[in-house]
Amino acid sequence: MKSIPVGPAGLTAPNVVLGLMRIADKSDDEIRALVSTARDAGINFFDHADVYGTRMHECEERFANAVRISAAERAEITIQTKAGIVREGPYFDFSYERIVSSVEGSLRALQTDYIDILLLHRPDALVEPDEVARAFDELEAAGKVRAFGVSNHTPRQIDLLKTAVNQPIVANQLQLSVTHAPTIAQGVAANMHGLDQSATLDGGGILDYCRINRITVQAWSPFQAGFFTGVFLGSPEYAELNAVIDRLAAHYDVPPIAIATAWITRHPAQIQVVLGTTTPQRVADAAQGSDVPLTRAEWYELFRAAGYRVP
Repeated sequence: MKSIPVGPAGLTAPNVVLGLMRIADKSDDEIRALVSTARDAGINFFDHADVYGTRMHECEERFANAVRISAAERAEITIQTKAGIVREGPYFDFSYERIVSSVEGSLRALQTDYIDILLLHRPDALVEPDEVARAFDELEAAGKVRAFGVSNHTPRQIDLLKTAVNQPIVANQLQLSVTHAPTIAQGVAANMHGLDQSATLDGGGILDYCRINRITVQAWSPFQAGFFTGVFLGSPEYAELNAVIDRLAAHYDVPPIAIATAWITRHPAQIQVVLGTTTPQRVADAAQGSDVPLTRAEWYELFRAAGYRVP
């Protein structure tokens, strides 16, 4: 399992992460098996959000109650959570009060004294950067949060936060898979007339922006064909892509899901892959992609097979 830098402040973490959005209906034994498999594979980074579950903080609470991390073990893992989605709306709230109260709830649910990384969960159109800064400063000073990031933010939205926020933004969690890669594809087809792929989306250049500013991109839904429309692995709609994946899996002697992981981790931006599966074997299989050294030719072959244009 490869380790990569997360942000500019010296934090390192594996390039494959276990996301725990779907554990609310799992038994304690199933959660323990999932986490144990992840740790055996070298994954010691766990991604949460206050909104995950059927009620606020449910998945955080289920994780803590099932795994029972000791004080000594706590120092060996990275816990990331998110704040900002109000599920009753739904709407977004990056106010000082909401951020602080959410973190307090996460600390109680996770049974820990600190959060390693707190992400703002999707952009809030009504964000006041000064309020975010006040919350971040207070949480950092109290030792309750050690690092801060965002999810699904554009370059300009991050720049707006940085007009007030003192801490570095260490991560930006974005949807990314070989079949959902507009952040990469629009750059490859830049300035090509009449090609949808060349359209500038989301402010343009978010991947390059994150590399320049040493913000770690975290890829969520790494095996989804689109926005929660089902996985592309094994799907007849992606027959050409799966043929390439299967051939490369045989070549590298890994499961096909590892090739889907490797397509993301091969990128020089040193992207983290956030696994959302609750099946231990899929975690173990996907984690093998961390070390698969796809060549440039293989990476672009997968990209083309997913339907993207390479001029």
